[in-house]
Amino acid sequence: MDLDDTLRELIAGRLARFDQRSLGAPDSRRAAVALALIEEGTGAMLPGIDAPAAWSRSAAMLLTRRSQRLRNHPGQWALPGGSIDGSESPEEAALRELHEEVGLRLEQSAVLGRLDDFVTRSGFSITPVVVWAGEAYELEPNAGEVASIHRIPLSEFMRTDAPWLDPIEDSEQPVLRMPVGLTWIAAPTAAFIYQFREVCIAGRATRVAHFEQPMFARQ
Repeated sequence: MDLDDTLRELIAGRLARFDQRSLGAPDSRRAAVALALIEEGTGAMLPGIDAPAAWSRSAAMLLTRRSQRLRNHPGQWALPGGSIDGSESPEEAALRELHEEVGLRLEQSAVLGRLDDFVTRSGFSITPVVVWAGEAYELEPNAGEVASIHRIPLSEFMRTDAPWLDPIEDSEQPVLRMPVGLTWIAAPTAAFIYQFREVCIAGRATRVAHFEQPMFARQ
């Protein structure tokens, strides 16, 4: 699956037809994350994922590992994102966070659309914004927030063994995880990735807001 105009038009069209749901109470703390579509590139990936021998134009998603210095969720997988400031829109916040966290500056025209909000156990209502990042050859992690930057091939999220749904004692709903390489990503990040896969690639209007987060992710 190449990162090309055909894929961009497909995703933009499916997001335009998707009945996106805004969730959370009016006084909820608001945040946004960027699901940035990017070329796979080159270099070391992850255990269980082969790195391309040369620069690859295959479609990938930009993910980070959070810095161990952070008070909340150190070392966890994350999408670039954070709190929405003042009168910002979710799109403006997602683009700002991309620049602040990984040094990627994109214009508003890079935004393809939104997926459903996800209300976390910690009280945030998070809006996922899908953006087209293109080649993005040079990325620079913000040392205070980001330990590493990863280009995960979209094909990895299409695995037939995904998602993983785990029962949990304090809820009727399962915890959702997405396998990646030999490791895995937990909700809410995993929920956004799974809904992206379903809505934007598979063309299925799948909902994910009901899925649970694991205990360690509820801080």
